[in-house]
Amino acid sequence: MPAADGKNHNNILTKSEGSDNRFILLKSSKKCGSIVKRMKKYMEEAIRQAALAAQSGEVPVGCVIEKDGEIIARAHNLTETMNDPTAHAEILAIRQAAKHQGWQRLTGCNMYVTLEPCAMCAGAIVWARIEKVYIGAMDPKAGACGSVMNIAQNEKLNHRAEIESGIMEEECSEMLRRFFAQRRKKNLGKTEDNK
Repeated sequence: MPAADGKNHNNILTKSEGSDNRFILLKSSKKCGSIVKRMKKYMEEAIRQAALAAQSGEVPVGCVIEKDGEIIARAHNLTETMNDPTAHAEILAIRQAAKHQGWQRLTGCNMYVTLEPCAMCAGAIVWARIEKVYIGAMDPKAGACGSVMNIAQNEKLNHRAEIESGIMEEECSEMLRRFFAQRRKKNLGKTEDNK
């Protein structure tokens, strides 16, 4: 990101060792660039899944699970289609990934999801032992990975997932805004027709 002087300073703040809690500035390496590129690649696939949900009239949430650089599961919301309140993108992706792995534990797996997981999904993330969750947009109404509550990192549980949010946040948020604006417009039209 360009600094005030207009130059792109690729630096990272990191906590220094010791008790004084100071941060030190490190020059970022090519590795950081490849990590960001990889996160974007997987989140773009989650966004494609969310678009499929929207096309079906579902809330546009998409999810991808990756292990060792390979996508092992991808899913989108299907609650309306399946008449199943548990058919969230994250739950469906966890089921696929567990089947792919041949085991219920998804250790070493990372999840990329366009919207912050709810309490049900955050619980499933903990039970599945997902290592890290990359979130596009946070959910201030029902999010359970830091917004309303933080089940995924609750110290009383036997597993805690790392959480990183804001990955392609604008794209993820805009898809949700468009979907709900269209839904409100459609519902308003139905109300007008009933008068």
